[in-house]
Amino acid sequence: MKNFKWSRISLLGIAIVLIWLKTYITYKTSFDIKIENWKQEFILFINPLSFLLFVFGISLFLKEKNQKRYILITSFLVSVVLFANVVFYRFFNDFLTIPVLFQTSNMNDLGSSVSELLKFTDIFYFADVIILVLIVFLKPKFVIQRKFSKVDRRAFFLIAIAIAFFNLGLAETERPQLLTRTFDREMLVKNIGTYNYHLYDAFLQSKSSAQRALADGSELVDIDNYINANYKKPNDDLFGIAKNKNVILISLESTQSFVINETVNGQEITPFLNEFIKESYYFDNFYHQTAQGKTSDSEFLVENSLYPLSRGAVFFTHSGNEYTATPDILKNNGYFTASLHANNKSFWNRDIMYQSLGYDRFYSLPDYEVTDENSVGWGLKDIDFFEQSIQHLKEMPQPYYAKFITLTNHFPFELDQEDRFIEPYTSNNKTLNNYFPTVRYQDEALKLFIERLKTEGLYDDSIIVLYGDHYGISENHNKAMGEFLGEEVTPFVSTQLQRVPFIIHIPGQKGETISTVSGQIDIKPTILHLLGINTKNNINFGSDLFSEDKLEFTVLRDGSFITKNNIYTRETCYNKETGEPTDNSACEPYIEKAKNELEYSDKIIYGDLLRFYEDVESRNSNSFGNDIKIDSN
Repeated sequence: MKNFKWSRISLLGIAIVLIWLKTYITYKTSFDIKIENWKQEFILFINPLSFLLFVFGISLFLKEKNQKRYILITSFLVSVVLFANVVFYRFFNDFLTIPVLFQTSNMNDLGSSVSELLKFTDIFYFADVIILVLIVFLKPKFVIQRKFSKVDRRAFFLIAIAIAFFNLGLAETERPQLLTRTFDREMLVKNIGTYNYHLYDAFLQSKSSAQRALADGSELVDIDNYINANYKKPNDDLFGIAKNKNVILISLESTQSFVINETVNGQEITPFLNEFIKESYYFDNFYHQTAQGKTSDSEFLVENSLYPLSRGAVFFTHSGNEYTATPDILKNNGYFTASLHANNKSFWNRDIMYQSLGYDRFYSLPDYEVTDENSVGWGLKDIDFFEQSIQHLKEMPQPYYAKFITLTNHFPFELDQEDRFIEPYTSNNKTLNNYFPTVRYQDEALKLFIERLKTEGLYDDSIIVLYGDHYGISENHNKAMGEFLGEEVTPFVSTQLQRVPFIIHIPGQKGETISTVSGQIDIKPTILHLLGINTKNNINFGSDLFSEDKLEFTVLRDGSFITKNNIYTRETCYNKETGEPTDNSACEPYIEKAKNELEYSDKIIYGDLLRFYEDVESRNSNSFGNDIKIDSN
């Protein structure tokens, strides 16, 4: 120990070690990364190192003054990337992607949500930067500015390359085909690290940009054959039963099915919906299938019967594509199509995307009277939103397709005291506690809206469709959810919690609860068939929920899927009756099908393949035309 020289420690080495340790500590404290054995723990520990060696190693080629500046700036930027992932993960239980970072037009509306996620202890994520700044200015004796020779630099980068290959080799033994077959960002972060994951994400972004330029119509042949082979004939008794009726489609913000027919503090959470479903078709095995695009993903699913992308939001990344969406189809069948949402028109890039979907009119923030008194959280309260929207409905030409996007039941679930119809839940989790009053408020808003529809004479001329857009309570709150449910939230239970309400009210039809496994991707063909519009000529990955031979099979965006008897998630097959893992052979027949559907849908979006259909508009307006023709030129 006498011969150890503190003076041999360089600023470069300190920077790398500090951020390496900080990243590992962040993995263990801020991300819920499942570790199953010592090898996975070791991979998690070493995976930041190769990136850090490469990025900080650039400083070896700089002069002393510039080297210090580069190390400080790089430490700060890497810390920002790590911290941004932490904040994003706190709500979305996911990691950032490049398309999400491009969604800058959403930033102005995210203030309350982001501030709710910030903590005083977050200064830790920049502690190493502060230490490095102090070292540079105080110049302690144990730190020197080493000069590196060509041999030193060569050895440094050879070590970095060796560690990178060693890391990747270990990762491949734990998760074969890691970079080619995984939909799970957590799996990537666990094996190659947060920073290398972002480099891989950049590669994927470049690849997706090139796909459109290189795509041609020949890629549609296999997809078209798959769609035709899986087409399900409409129910003869219900096909066209709502012909020429208005369609009122309501997106229920952050509403999950576990609140239906449930109580908190001895009071019903959704008393109106509990009664409304008795006179409607209610699907109690219906799942949201959204990814990072959340509400916009649900809109995309509902109106296109295509899957969202696993990265970013289609509304941003591919708003210029050609689609055969429900609004466009209905417009060509004599409907006036409108979306109503009391928010900035650019949020989720709706003002651009809605043009591609075929909307005639977008009623956005300027079309509503919004004040401090009638706003909370993300904007106009749902009761006021529906009340003011009645006049817009009365002015629309009939028949119309009107989509309503609610706001109040949105994280961080803020609500004025005078608007509470039930008191918050009592647990150690603020998010879950506040969730129930906002769900209850939304339920009351729906009740008042339906009453107004009846008063205005619009109720009997409309089919009313309500669907939950995505989860409200993420996996970050599993402990509190487990206490509320009275059971541990296993991956099986977590998947079941992705069920959202889906309700269809048709004038003159009796209520019925249908337990068919289904998802948001099935809404488009279901609505169109009720209106008497054939979907045989559309690219739809969903199928009519009333079809007598509908396959009970629903795919989630992360590759999980649900069948009549099983749930497959995180590479484990669960028996739905017991909730326990079962032999994977029970799920194997569907694993390839799930993978194919997601890949086929991705190809359509990345390649903008629907632009290769001949005469799209005339095909949409011809409800009973011939099969799709494909132009491969």
